[in-house]
Amino acid sequence: MLTFIIYILINNLIMAFQSDLITAINQIAAERNIDPNEVLEAIKLAIKTGFRDEYPEEDASILEVDINAEHGAINVYANKKVVDEITDKKSQILVNDAIKINSALRNGDHVLIDITPSGDFGRVAAQAAKQVILQKIRESEKESIMKEFNGRMGEIEYAIVQRMDGDNVIFEIRRAIAIMPQEHRIPIEFYKSGNKMKVLLKEISITPKGKQLIVSRADPDFLKGLFKLEVPEIESETVEIKSIAREAGSRSKVAVCSNNDSIDPIGACVGQKGVRINAIMNELKFGPIEEKIDIILWDEDNITFIANALSPAKVIQVEILDEEKKLVKVTVPDDQFSLAIGKEGQNVRLAAKLTGWSIDIEGETIKMDKKEVKDTKEVKVKKKVVKKKTIKKAKPKTEKKTLKKKK
Repeated sequence: MLTFIIYILINNLIMAFQSDLITAINQIAAERNIDPNEVLEAIKLAIKTGFRDEYPEEDASILEVDINAEHGAINVYANKKVVDEITDKKSQILVNDAIKINSALRNGDHVLIDITPSGDFGRVAAQAAKQVILQKIRESEKESIMKEFNGRMGEIEYAIVQRMDGDNVIFEIRRAIAIMPQEHRIPIEFYKSGNKMKVLLKEISITPKGKQLIVSRADPDFLKGLFKLEVPEIESETVEIKSIAREAGSRSKVAVCSNNDSIDPIGACVGQKGVRINAIMNELKFGPIEEKIDIILWDEDNITFIANALSPAKVIQVEILDEEKKLVKVTVPDDQFSLAIGKEGQNVRLAAKLTGWSIDIEGETIKMDKKEVKDTKEVKVKKKVVKKKTIKKAKPKTEKKTLKKKK
């Protein structure tokens, strides 16, 4: 919203266009933290627009506007080329006439001819140009605000919910207006006007209406930013986040390693009595629903890393089937098979995203269909039962599940 000082500027332009113009420009520039030269250029453009509307006979002329920085006097000039023979009166002047203005002018030179109207020109120009000036001031102010965020993409910032705009959420971050598109929202969250929450500064996009700040809470980098805020070892790069696999609002896996042998990366992320990881999960919590986070120990050995990524399931063996296509087969105990797959395949799906490998899971007697997974976002699981047996009241060591073949 434009403040009262902007209306003072417009009023000055209409009521006393010349006398207080420079003072008004300096006031608005200081108030809105914008470059006074940008405001001045906007006013010059507005004067040209108003002049052409008021004097259509000069529409084809090349106009120049000069505003005296000391007392605000405004002059309009037509830029004309000095020629021996005129073919266009709007843009040309004879050599003989040009010499009368400046004796040093020669054929091919350019001269500025003062065509400033007398009388009520200041009022007429200001009335015609008011909307142009307001628009330019808004654009200059928005550009100034966007400059504050340049180089800060990927950082976490506090934002206040303003309103919903269809499926998008409109936030206010200090003086800036930011948009959170639907794909960057956490599905379980409700955004109430006035709520204050942390967001990721995702990008500054170019739209037909100018630059627009885009923020996110569903992006994996948002989770990474929260870890940086809560875990000093990550901020100092003693502990490093190697990769993140996230299904926002449901579950995430974060692979970490330590650059210092004396520091446990998982312990650093969890914190004493879980205080650090709980702070991160509370930020992602909505009512009773929370996003679960698995912290995984990264390893440069792919086999070890894949085994770790399937946590909390225990792994018996990891066999690389095709290194070029990044396809592996993982064997787990039968009683760990469902845990390794996860609810609706979520655990193995996140492990595949985290490691970048397509993963086939097999139990000791339970197998998956062997198929190459082209998209690691979709890991399809189909159980095959080698042996069926139902045991009532069996001891845990001899307990077996009754599994039916899925069609």
